[in-house]
Amino acid sequence: YPGKTYEYQYEAVVMGGLPEKGLARAGVKVRSKVQIGAEAQTFILKLVQPEIFEYSGIWPNDSFSSDPKLTSTLAAQLKTPVKFEYTNGVVGKVFAPASMTTTVLNVYRGILSILQLNIKKTQNVYELQEASVHGICKTHYALREEQEIDRIFLIKSKDLNQCQSKIYKDISLDHAENCVECQARGSALKTAAVSNYLMKPTPSGSLIMNATVEELIQFSPFNILKGAAQMESKQTLTFLDNKNVQMQTPQVEYPQRGDLQYEFGSELLQTPIQLLKISNVKAQMKEILEHLVTMNAPKVSENAPLKFIEFIQLLRMAKQENIQQLWEQLHNKPEYKYWILSAVSVMGTHTSLKFIKEKFFVNQLSLSETASALLSALLSVSVDLESVEIMMSPTIQNTTAVREIVMLGYGALVGRYYAKNPAVQLNQDFIYNLATEAVSTKNYADLTLALKVLGNIGYPGSLKAIQKNIPSFSKAAGDLPLRIQIEAVLALRNIAKREPKQVQERVLQVFMDHSLDPELRIAAAVVLFESKPPLGLVNMIAASLLKESNLQVTSFVYSYMKAMTKTTVPDFVSVAAASNVAMKMLSPKLDRLSYRYSRMFYYDTYYSPWMMGAAASAYYINEAATIFPRAIMAKTRNYLAGISADVFEFGVRTEGIQEALLKGKNIPANADRITKIKQVVAALQNWKKHPSSKPLASMYVKFLGQEIAFLNVDRAIYQQIIEHASIADIQGSVRSALNALREGYTMNWNFYKPMLAAEIRRILPTSTGFPMELSFYTAAVAAASLKGDTTGPVQPQTLMQLLDTNIRSSVPCSVSMHTYAVMGVNTAYFQASLLSRARVHTVLPSKIEAILEMSKGNYKIQLPSVQDIYKIASASVETFALVRNVEDLAAAKSTPVLPADAAARRSRPSSRISRMASSLAGGMSASSEIIPDDVLRRISRKQKPFKPYEKKMCAESETFGFKACTKVESYSAAFLRDSPLYGIIGNHTALIKVKPVQGPAIERIEFEVQVGEKAAEKIIKVINQREEEETLEDKNVLLKLKKILVPGPRNNTAKSSSSSSSSRSSSSSKSRSSSISSSDSTSFSVSSSSRRSSRRSSSSSSGASSSQSLLQSSSRSSSSSSSSSSALSKVTFTASYIHPNFHVMTLMSGLNLQAKYLSDVVQPSVTILLRAVRVDHKPQGYQVTAYLDKATSRLQIILANLVEGDKWRICTDAMKLSSHKLMAATTWGIKCKQYATQVTAESGLVDQMPAIRFKLAWDRIPRRIQHYAQKVYKYISRIPLETQVSKAKVQKERQISLTVAADSEKSLYVALNTEKRTYYKHKVALPFCLPFGETAAELEAYQSNFVDLMSYMYTKGNTADCTMISDTLRSFNNRKFINEMPHACSQVLAYDATEEHKFMVELKRSSPEEQYQITVTISNIDINMYLKDAALKVNINGADIPISDRPYVDSTGTIQIRQKRENRIQGISLIAPKHGLQEVFFGYNTFKIKVVDWMRKVSGVCGIPDGETRQEYRKPNGQRTKDPVNHAHHWVVPGKSCRDVSECFVERQSVKLEKQVNLHGQQSKCYSVEPVLRCLAGCTTLRTTAVNVGFHCVPADSNINQGLSNISEKSIDLIETAEAHLACRCAPQCA
Repeated sequence: YPGKTYEYQYEAVVMGGLPEKGLARAGVKVRSKVQIGAEAQTFILKLVQPEIFEYSGIWPNDSFSSDPKLTSTLAAQLKTPVKFEYTNGVVGKVFAPASMTTTVLNVYRGILSILQLNIKKTQNVYELQEASVHGICKTHYALREEQEIDRIFLIKSKDLNQCQSKIYKDISLDHAENCVECQARGSALKTAAVSNYLMKPTPSGSLIMNATVEELIQFSPFNILKGAAQMESKQTLTFLDNKNVQMQTPQVEYPQRGDLQYEFGSELLQTPIQLLKISNVKAQMKEILEHLVTMNAPKVSENAPLKFIEFIQLLRMAKQENIQQLWEQLHNKPEYKYWILSAVSVMGTHTSLKFIKEKFFVNQLSLSETASALLSALLSVSVDLESVEIMMSPTIQNTTAVREIVMLGYGALVGRYYAKNPAVQLNQDFIYNLATEAVSTKNYADLTLALKVLGNIGYPGSLKAIQKNIPSFSKAAGDLPLRIQIEAVLALRNIAKREPKQVQERVLQVFMDHSLDPELRIAAAVVLFESKPPLGLVNMIAASLLKESNLQVTSFVYSYMKAMTKTTVPDFVSVAAASNVAMKMLSPKLDRLSYRYSRMFYYDTYYSPWMMGAAASAYYINEAATIFPRAIMAKTRNYLAGISADVFEFGVRTEGIQEALLKGKNIPANADRITKIKQVVAALQNWKKHPSSKPLASMYVKFLGQEIAFLNVDRAIYQQIIEHASIADIQGSVRSALNALREGYTMNWNFYKPMLAAEIRRILPTSTGFPMELSFYTAAVAAASLKGDTTGPVQPQTLMQLLDTNIRSSVPCSVSMHTYAVMGVNTAYFQASLLSRARVHTVLPSKIEAILEMSKGNYKIQLPSVQDIYKIASASVETFALVRNVEDLAAAKSTPVLPADAAARRSRPSSRISRMASSLAGGMSASSEIIPDDVLRRISRKQKPFKPYEKKMCAESETFGFKACTKVESYSAAFLRDSPLYGIIGNHTALIKVKPVQGPAIERIEFEVQVGEKAAEKIIKVINQREEEETLEDKNVLLKLKKILVPGPRNNTAKSSSSSSSSRSSSSSKSRSSSISSSDSTSFSVSSSSRRSSRRSSSSSSGASSSQSLLQSSSRSSSSSSSSSSALSKVTFTASYIHPNFHVMTLMSGLNLQAKYLSDVVQPSVTILLRAVRVDHKPQGYQVTAYLDKATSRLQIILANLVEGDKWRICTDAMKLSSHKLMAATTWGIKCKQYATQVTAESGLVDQMPAIRFKLAWDRIPRRIQHYAQKVYKYISRIPLETQVSKAKVQKERQISLTVAADSEKSLYVALNTEKRTYYKHKVALPFCLPFGETAAELEAYQSNFVDLMSYMYTKGNTADCTMISDTLRSFNNRKFINEMPHACSQVLAYDATEEHKFMVELKRSSPEEQYQITVTISNIDINMYLKDAALKVNINGADIPISDRPYVDSTGTIQIRQKRENRIQGISLIAPKHGLQEVFFGYNTFKIKVVDWMRKVSGVCGIPDGETRQEYRKPNGQRTKDPVNHAHHWVVPGKSCRDVSECFVERQSVKLEKQVNLHGQQSKCYSVEPVLRCLAGCTTLRTTAVNVGFHCVPADSNINQGLSNISEKSIDLIETAEAHLACRCAPQCA
């Protein structure tokens, strides 16, 4: 009532944390009296004596604490009344002074929401969409009236997940898509509110006596069903009194400030991970910037990411002129400039775009800086009309340097804007105009850009503009390059996400059009499947595959469907079900197509309980003619918390790149050759010209579903790369570098990379009016610097002396990364949240010195020793409840969510368990007198015990004086609930430290390599025969002293043991080799320090090292073991050649006693030292010495410990036993006598085919190696289950062998023999041709050029061949038919159908012997190969080449002609791979043509080498015919006249069908649409054949003579047999 004031007690509490008690929570509470009064038109609400409390402690033990400073700061605003409209329980407009902040006004809105009551008088239970602070959401009402107590009870429940208009704000989530199917399986965020009212009826309505509102928000990124953090809000409004006093309002203007719904304010600029008090933003920005620059050089400080985020926040709050002033002051200093630019680019505001744009145009930013900053800014900027308008600026769009980035960024911004505002239409005419103009001017670069922009926008209204560039919808589009057509189809992908049905209709039309290029149809299939087609559409695609003629399309779609059947991600489950049905229609034989056919690879994983998953897909689009793919696309997609996003995608498309790389360079285009070939093909009716492949590679990158960059490499760029890679340029660069070394060079290079990798936020209101925020931040700072100098020789005399360099440098590298996850209240005044923080800090060692003395063969690197405790890396994850306010930041309270005494409290018996046990006991039957003993035990077992994890691992190197330790400590809330969220919450730390060990002081660590004659000077520890003999003498003296000083049984025992050992050693020695002296046996038997090692040593070898014994035993067993293992696969390995003197005795004589160590015979070749230089100069470290005895072809490498008295070594002995066999033995341990292995490599024959075998044998190996070897064996044993590998049982001890033999020039036989199994496989395909047989002879011409040699092996291994034996021709695609040729007429077998016309191969059958003749037109020569007088002849440009002059090589060195024997047939072979023609073989009654795999556009009788067996028999015009004879006749070059000296007397004619037919009920006469070979006028027919051709029919009474000229353009009505003439005789008087 006007003139009355109602007074209530109000309290609002917001509390966040885990639901379990005993854990920390953070919260805030507001308590106040509320006065409500009425004016004439509005109501007034005022807070009296407001108080603010904060909470950070253990719930529910701790209590709220008052915050007087914050209360006093906000008191003036909180005590300012607000006005509102209120009609029939509904709150209308809200009015407040302009001085009141949005944050405080939202608190009032929270109170007003309690007053929002839509009470219906006629219903007690009902639901409606009701406005509140959350928006307009579904609300349920339940009303109950208690007349006895004169009270009304009302319950109001809100489901805040079902809102007509929900208020929330997402930041950096525009790129993500809602995964509806994922959310159907679980939820990451749930919100609900319940209000209870107690009201008293009054004459004019009802008076609220008490109201309680409880709201619960649950969130977990892993599904709330597995445990979630929660935010609880509670409001209470209790009636106190009503007074007959009119409320007064201040005399200020009260403008309308919205309605009941929440409004966003300064919390959008406020990051939840830190709270800043802004006093002087300019000074604060400069101070933070100064800190970032000074504290992160040269190493990154641990808190650098947090400071970087603070700097970004200050920039967001600053005005644009403040940022400009800061930039103008410091942009000339590179280190300051980089920090400012990095922060501005991720501000996420319009200021960042304007700033970058302005600085680029005034040349204060380089092109690379602008591109990098623009990409970052476009990904982070808030999407609205203003940001779109900035990017639409013609000035920046027309700037060539950044035009592509700007245009793509504009498309991405508009696409994100449409996603948020689908009903809004923006003017895109300038994009459409750009595309139209590009088509008219054939500016395909602009057209590509326009299509990519439209693809980024993804607006359904762009469909018409895009489909103008697709041949199925526009005839003019057929003239566009294929890459443009594909770009247009792929531009539909983002549109399909919004309007899948419209896109599906269009791409299905493209896919079903068989006249289109297979790659375009495959692109349509990609778009179709990504649009999630329904079952009917998938079945239609499967049905079309049954009649599909293109194997590339078939293979790709089949593999796509098969991959989709295994998908587990929720949003593609319907596609998986449809694909499973469709796969039943298709033949599994399609899965056998090789990888030369296009495929789709897909893998995904999704775990529903965690709502987490990932998917990866790759598209491989190929031509069977080549192993180089035409296009590759790969994409990753992530699923988390009910949303999904295409995180990253890249694509590469090549066209002509392989041809540009492999075909001959600098081969001139010969005009005569091109003219000749054009004249021949002109005689072929309606021949189709193929455009030449232009070297072009296009690449693109997509991030978060939007294309951000692309690159086209055309012929011009390709030529520039080749030119800059010339030898002269390389020599110039090397010369400049050498001069810099000689003069000395000082380096001072710094690199900093701060980045805000992730800033994901969702802000939503609570019922109290406070904003609740869920956010995720990741920031990192990486730094590296290079400081040092180089000095070279003063006056170098030689090149090697010029390379003598001394380099000293300091290279500190460090990284610091912070990740924050926050749930709580975030305002500009206070924060109360649950905060999880992960920090990683890494610092790598820095100082290094390198000395390179190239002339002396000495190379040295020096590192400083570890002098102090050095922290290399640290990582920590901690979660705490945080509360703080801007007025007293120093008093911020932070409480770990999991308290430190949790272990103690959880280790005590739980009272809950006791209560449960009592309850169970009370529920038992009355007759039960004893509680079962296991009740308490069963209950306690359900609760996971609290077990902190602690582990420390250390690795110590006394040699180099340091110790590295890793310490891991972890405890979490997982003991409360088995959930990933609970597993994260707690405290986890990991630390890696390096510290010095106790021992002698170390100055530095050196790595030194000495090569050549001075290697001996660097040897520190000499290991030779003399050293072993001295050791033996010392041991013998000690044994004698022991016998004298130790009498009695011990002496006898020792003697007997020694005797026994000696006898065993001696007998073993005799059994192996009689040439070993007894002194060696004695020295070996006493070499071990224990009885066990003594027994091992005596049983292994006697005088020589273990490596020698292994070499001996291997030589005897190699042949027998190889034959037995190979017998399993029915092949036998035969050594090609064994040295005649090779046996055990000869080997030992080669390794005689004086040469046990090559150091006694030759000087070392290489000495390598890795040592610690001690202060006392005693040796410490390792030494590797390599000796090479060229006389005996023996190599010995010894690794020894430099510590005095240490006998541990690694010895490797390798020897060339013959030209076909190498053997190496490695022994290690004390004097290299504890463990031994041996490796043999030998070449030989398997079924008369060259082979090589590697064998590994061992005598003794450590247990650890055995353990890992068993794991490897288990893995190998699974190989036959996964691949088509055969296996067989075999029993071999202590040896493994691998045999690789040639099955053919293009395949291998592989056999792996283990101790228990033999695994073998035949026909392992190779991508190149092996260099033996005829290939080896052909390679002789390329011995001087390694690149050409490898290129030839590759091209020959991937050729397509066409063969004809007698009259049977087998095409490139393996289709066979009888080639019935007309007499004396040329037939085009194969020719390059591009404009370059690199070659042509023609076949002619001459009389009277009916012999074949091959003519090859290539380069600037014409080559005829024919048979005359039973001898093969070659004629080049009219001159016969005698057999004695073969092989023939042309002047360019790219064409060879040589004799060759193939399949027992002697013939002549022409080889010209650089021209696209790998080989033309001509023999007796046979020939073979091989084209290289990059020759994709070849035509002729042999067909097109594209692997498309279903599309064989193509005519010169590109059309198909089903009759092979008709196909062959179309490639015959007709005669010109009956007097032609070539004696080819046939021509093509349209013939009339000899009979009339009844077509569609009408008598018709028919004429052949396809011409038939007929004798020329004046000639008679000698031989004919039947051919099936198509006929066009007309009514029998019609006059067809006028239409015969264009009969080839008529439709085919029927297929009938016609007579083709093969031989003719012409009269002398013919015309």
